[in-house]
Amino acid sequence: MGKRVYAAVALGLLAALAPIAARADDAAGYPSRQIRIVVPFPAGGTADSLPRILAEKLRQKWSQPVIIDNRSGAGGNIGAEAVASSPPDGYTLLASPPGPIAINQSLYAKLAYDPSELKPVALIGTSPNVLDVRPGFPAKTVRELIDYAKANPGKVTFASQGNGSTSHLTTVLFQKLTGTQMVHVPYRGTAPALQDIMGNNVDLFFDNLGSSLALHVGGALRILGVAGPGRAPSLPDVPTIKEAGFPDFASVTWFALMAPKGTPDDVIAKLNATVGDLLRETDVKDQFDKLGVQVEDMDVQALTNFIASERVRWGDIIKSANVTVD
Repeated sequence: MGKRVYAAVALGLLAALAPIAARADDAAGYPSRQIRIVVPFPAGGTADSLPRILAEKLRQKWSQPVIIDNRSGAGGNIGAEAVASSPPDGYTLLASPPGPIAINQSLYAKLAYDPSELKPVALIGTSPNVLDVRPGFPAKTVRELIDYAKANPGKVTFASQGNGSTSHLTTVLFQKLTGTQMVHVPYRGTAPALQDIMGNNVDLFFDNLGSSLALHVGGALRILGVAGPGRAPSLPDVPTIKEAGFPDFASVTWFALMAPKGTPDDVIAKLNATVGDLLRETDVKDQFDKLGVQVEDMDVQALTNFIASERVRWGDIIKSANVTVD
């Protein structure tokens, strides 16, 4: 009878330990098949270009297919929901700017996923937002723009990538700090907004540096100020908006890799370490530089803390301006 009890206990322990062993084997052998990186915005633009650079490097590193799956719509929520509902095994990841990760939960009355349950994996890069104006706009500096807007309340127009987008909220913050009042003209993405800036159809647009840099250099639009904490290396002669007298103004677009809730910590740690190594490679940095994006290495805990702080910061801006999206 005793032997039967011991045998039963032993079998029970083996059954209990089997999932742990299987998970460890999965992590040790990860990846053993195709990885899918969901980008919740259309192809083209910085949000799509960065994951493609990273995907090719991961493919070379691991000799496994790494594909980009563009799932756009609803401010990035459709793609984020697809990842949140995917198996938590490290083979479906989200690569996204702040919207679906840290902003949309404060904008939308209801989401089909919980952004706070997505697990941070790695910070891909950061890019300061910049203040674009149309070629024919009379102001030549940030201060001149503010004076012009105050002298013409409700007449200056600003473009955005859509209601509740980073560009929209950045302009809301700008208006709050500068005491200006402008008219919002929402577009469906960066490209049409830039087209109307270049066509002198709308006055200003807060865009990420990567999308506007070449157009500024070519004279198709003018960048008056950088919204980052310091001047951009690629635009050393363009002052920050802080330098115009607004030390509390900052808006930086960041891009992060996220995983579904329940993804094993050891798989996430492996991804974080591998992505960090790849981002430090010279050719990757060079490609990011051309897009106006800076590589910033963060471990998982630091990234988790950073995203939590961004949720609070943008949530406060949204509440103070009473911005809502149906």
